[in-house]
Order: sequence, then structure tokens, then C-alpha cells
Amino acid sequence: MTSRDGGDTAWVLDPILQVPRVVAAVLLTRDGLVKGYTDALEQPSAERVAAITSTVQGACRTAAAAFADRDRAEVRQVVIESDHGYVLIVPTDHGTCVAAYGDPEVRLDMLAHRVHSQVARLGEKAMAAAPREADGDATA
Repeated sequence: MTSRDGGDTAWVLDPILQVPRVVAAVLLTRDGLVKGYTDALEQPSAERVAAITSTVQGACRTAAAAFADRDRAEVRQVVIESDHGYVLIVPTDHGTCVAAYGDPEVRLDMLAHRVHSQVARLGEKAMAAAPREADGDATA
């Protein structure tokens, strides 16, 4: 399995697919736009996953803040367990999110480790990118 995307996101998603029993993964913006997805999904399914993932994250941030009696809360990860398997959602610090799905036999600890590792790599790459000026040109 490999990644499909409009840009170069295979380096983020393909290592997640190397975890045994992982079925699919999506890279998305926090507002629910698909940045990349794996071959197990068709584009309409990836878009649906992204929209739902964005909504779930928002609901989880609101719930965490309410339980803590705070105005805001940042979510580090969301795990959904169902009879079909596990969904792991991990937001990044720069406005994107990785969502991965494994079947019921996936090792959740291995999946979580790999997704968090890839999120950290995303952060490193974002920090290493050259800053841009308002007109889109890279600064000198």
C-alpha cells in the first residue's frame, strides 16, 4: 500500500502503513481538508474521513475543556475503538492532523508510536521550511 495525494505526503503516511494490521491513513488540515491519503481509500472516502475527523477533534477539545472547567483544551490524541478496529487521530502543532485506521488485531501501542513519530517528523519539516514573505517569495 502507498499514499495518494495532491502533494508529497507519502513520506508521512507510508511508514504508518508498515505497522501490521493498519488499513488506511489520512493527512488532513484541522478544518477537514484532505492533504493526502492511502490507497485503501478512494477520494470521496478520504474526504468523508477528513470531515468527520475534524468534527471529532473539535468535539473532543470541547469535552476536554468542559471536564477541566476551562475555556480551551488542546487534544494530543483521540482513540476510537469499535468492533471494526481502531481509529487514532493525532493533531500536529502546525494545523494538520494524521488519522490512521487499524483492524481489530492492530497493536495500538505500535500504531500510536508510529503516528506520533510521523507527526514529530511533520513538525520538524515545517520548522525547517524557509519562511515566506507576504507575496509568497522565500526570504533571503
